[in-house]
Amino acid sequence: MNNEQFSGKKIVLAVTGASGSIYAKRLINRLSEKKISSQIDECGIVFSKAGLQVWKHEIGEFPDKFPFKTYKNNDFFAPFASGSAGFDTMIICPCSMGTIGKIAGGISDNLITRAADVILKERKKLIAVIRESPLSSIHLRNLLQLTNSGTVILPASPSFYSQAKNISELIDTVINRILDQAGFVFETKRWGKI
Repeated sequence: MNNEQFSGKKIVLAVTGASGSIYAKRLINRLSEKKISSQIDECGIVFSKAGLQVWKHEIGEFPDKFPFKTYKNNDFFAPFASGSAGFDTMIICPCSMGTIGKIAGGISDNLITRAADVILKERKKLIAVIRESPLSSIHLRNLLQLTNSGTVILPASPSFYSQAKNISELIDTVINRILDQAGFVFETKRWGKI
């Protein structure tokens, strides 16, 4: 199937230094599942330095290879560093408040913040999965700034109405919200159909 016939999503997933690497790991796994990956034309993954450190601390293992191409956070030649590449969705999961502050301030000093800047200027979808608690007035101000710029602020707040039987199922309640916001079509438990 050539690109003219295929209209799948072009996604960038950024993993920053907020706690919650398990969300990023599970999201990568879900994006690589056939029902989801068949809706993806291209996906790139980029880690911040702190994102790598937190992943290794919280999960312990770091894969030699991911199911999608990975980019270094200083690689400004990555396709999603430019609007002309046509990426339509960026998910930052987990998203640190430092990253939020840089994006809200228009600071594009690494690939993650540059890609977010591109997504916003191109009026595409930016989803920030925040994990901080509690939030300061500075955090709230930056989050409001990004919300007003079109960013979806998606706190990693699991839902309990699905009556998850274990931590994995509880984590998936957040992942399903992310996938919904990114526009994927998939089967999941829905309110009113549980």
